[in-house]
Amino acid sequence: MSEKRPTNCHFCGYCCAFLATVEEGRVVDLEPDPTRYPYDERILAGCRRWKMNLDVLDSPRRVNWPIKRQGARGSGKWERVSWDEALDDIAARLEELRQEHGSGTLASMIGGPHASFWPLHRFMNLFGSPNNMGIGQICWNPRIWMDAITFGWTVEADIRPGLTRALFIWGTNPAQSDNSAFWQAIRAVGADGETMLVCVDPRFTQIASLADIWIPVKPGTDCTLALGMIHVIVEEGLEDRPFVDDWCHGFDELAEHVKAYTPERVGEICSIDSELVVRAARLFAEGRTALVSGRGIDQVGESVAPTHRAICCLRAVTGNVDREGSCILAEASDFTSEVDFELTDLMGPEQRALCLNTGRTPLQCFEGYDLVRSQTQKLGRRLPERYLTSASPDLVLSAMETGKPYPVRALIVNATNPLVTYADTNRVYRALMGLNLIVVIDYYITPTAAIADYVLPCAGAIERPIFQIHGGVANTGYGGPAAVEPYYERKTDYDVFRALGQRLGQGDYWPDETLADAFATQLAPTGWDWSDYCTIGIYHIPPAAEKHRAPGPDGFPCGFATTTGKIELASELLPQLGGQRLPEQGVPMRLCSDELVERLEARGAHHVTMLTGSRKQPYNASMYLENPKFRAHVPGPVVEMSPVMAELLGFSAGDVALLTTDQGEARFTVALAKMRDDIINVDYGWWHPEWGAPVLPDLGGIWESNVNTLTSCRLQEPLIGTWAYNAIDCMIEHCDDKLTWATID
Repeated sequence: MSEKRPTNCHFCGYCCAFLATVEEGRVVDLEPDPTRYPYDERILAGCRRWKMNLDVLDSPRRVNWPIKRQGARGSGKWERVSWDEALDDIAARLEELRQEHGSGTLASMIGGPHASFWPLHRFMNLFGSPNNMGIGQICWNPRIWMDAITFGWTVEADIRPGLTRALFIWGTNPAQSDNSAFWQAIRAVGADGETMLVCVDPRFTQIASLADIWIPVKPGTDCTLALGMIHVIVEEGLEDRPFVDDWCHGFDELAEHVKAYTPERVGEICSIDSELVVRAARLFAEGRTALVSGRGIDQVGESVAPTHRAICCLRAVTGNVDREGSCILAEASDFTSEVDFELTDLMGPEQRALCLNTGRTPLQCFEGYDLVRSQTQKLGRRLPERYLTSASPDLVLSAMETGKPYPVRALIVNATNPLVTYADTNRVYRALMGLNLIVVIDYYITPTAAIADYVLPCAGAIERPIFQIHGGVANTGYGGPAAVEPYYERKTDYDVFRALGQRLGQGDYWPDETLADAFATQLAPTGWDWSDYCTIGIYHIPPAAEKHRAPGPDGFPCGFATTTGKIELASELLPQLGGQRLPEQGVPMRLCSDELVERLEARGAHHVTMLTGSRKQPYNASMYLENPKFRAHVPGPVVEMSPVMAELLGFSAGDVALLTTDQGEARFTVALAKMRDDIINVDYGWWHPEWGAPVLPDLGGIWESNVNTLTSCRLQEPLIGTWAYNAIDCMIEHCDDKLTWATID
């Protein structure tokens, strides 16, 4: 007897709804579910990932039971053990290390999409360690921080056909990064003839191909471009004067600050036609303008906070804040927010004092969070704390390497593969190889799992429920139930952290027996029960516009949750942390020393500007590379350059290029693409899962074409600790090596 049960894909953050046909506890078929969010036949028609679900569910590559390392790290020798044996030993070793070195001895790394963040964060808080790492500093955190500091909370684009006059897509390409309804909305905007579409990107992306204006800004100069647009708006009197007078603080200071950013100077710095600056500025000020930014400006190192601040100011002076058709302040969640589920407030002063970021990244730390929290709470709101205080990989790796200021000796890796996806692979490898304990929770034996002490099998899509809330900064959650119990002995990450927590004295703080029970508890304040939510697939209360005009407790407009109660063009908070009162572009991260440049130029190499980290369908970071259909379409990693650049450097499509920095080297196949003529764009995340379980010394081929052997996570940006994947430099030269990348059978 078969039964159709609702469930969701989890191969991207969009979590499309499906119906699973289940027979005797096994899924035998999967089909889209048009009755639940976020069904859209156009999305599913364009998505190549969702059909993988059945194969991945019972893939021969999956880890199905807890396994324990035998022999040396990376030897590939494993022993199957029971869950009790694994968890008892892990808990005992963690407690022993805590007694010897203190609670900060444990670090963690988390990724996705087959994970929830708050269970790990809760476990780390209750253990007493602030050393959770992620990629927040180069994805999401910078925008959330600068929105909150400037506006008092985060904002979201409000794109409304017939109302939105212009849509700016800045430093992101949703056609590759998510293939979701947002991409479909952009395609509709590009075709409607009513909304002007502007793409700001050094590469001619799918967005650029639809755009009315493409601005191929020089990498790392986006802050200057935004300030130049403000200059034009102020000089031509295009600002929204009533909004500025009533709701903006520091306009005169900003106007004086941008006087130097003439279109001519901006054009020179950004290496674009100065007329583009003028056209973009006039269009931005013309009507209701929406703007969406992405990782392209989240990953520019020292310039990341100023760039987001400049964009905030651009929105504000044109009145495009908390306004229909432009951007709206997000709502606080009716459900229990992520910050409350993290239980960060249970960390005592001694544990908080272990934060390695303190004094190094004064915003991305507990003290910085508390300062911003004192503002957002004016309107009863709190940002997710552990994500916005996550530890700098640079500082945690240093504590692993040197034992200072205290030894970090244990690591939990949850649904990520840092040997490929974290900056500076060589350093990550050296630091991890010296640890006492590494535990990996994942689907497969990844290169990182290959050097672990324990690999614990993670339940994935179809096997686990989903309540996707993106940090809890809006009143939206979506997803659905698991269709079946986890196969074999797999467990959700919640199950793992709850079981470990119970062994380490945390039992009172894990009252919900299952992840679905926890989600039901989280949803309870809304008045919905879990089954209601699973039937619809989404809980969403659309944000209202003009919230700043709504009366507060005293009867006056509540304004914005900032120091002044207004949008702070000139920040009163950032100087308290050593930051800029007004945004100004920083200096790009340099990865090549003068000695390296001189030595390699002598043998014919060229010193160039590099981008990396961009998404490329159908892959996601280091995932899905083993799919034969995907590899037939995109067989291997490439370094892209324009035809003009290729001719200048003497490359042809299909050549092999050697890229080098002071960090290391990697090899890529050359491909030609439309983009700026003075940059290269390098794929990231590549390894060889089709070779079988990775072992030393090659670890699945991570040393051949892994761009993170070139990058660095060293602290450069002074507030958040952002490292750089864009506007960085490398050396490039011809290489006679034959690469291992070929279409798999």
